Amino acid sequence: MKSFTTLKKKWLKDPAVRKEFGKLAPEFALIEMIIEKRIAKGFTQAQLAKKIGTQQSAIARLESGNYNPSIGLLQKVAGALNAKLNVSLS
Repeated sequence: MKSFTTLKKKWLKDPAVRKEFGKLAPEFALIEMIIEKRIAKGFTQAQLAKKIGTQQSAIARLESGNYNPSIGLLQKVAGALNAKLNVSLS
C-alpha cells in the first residue's frame, strides 16, 4: 500500500491536478493534519468520533473533504487530538 504522501507526489506531477490542488491547498492541508494527528494518536475514525460525541461517518466525511465543518466541530476534533485550532486571515 502506498502512503498518502507518495500518492500525492505522483498526482501533483500532473499540471491539471496541481492547479486544482493549489486552489484547495488550505482545505487539504487541514484534512492531512487531522488524519496525521488521528493516526499518531492511534485512533480509528470511530474512536475519534466517540471522543467528540459524533458518528464515525462524520469523521469520514471530514477526512474525505466532502463536508464543510463548523469551527465548533474542528475545535472538538482538535481538543480530542490534544491539538490547538488556529484560524487566521492574511
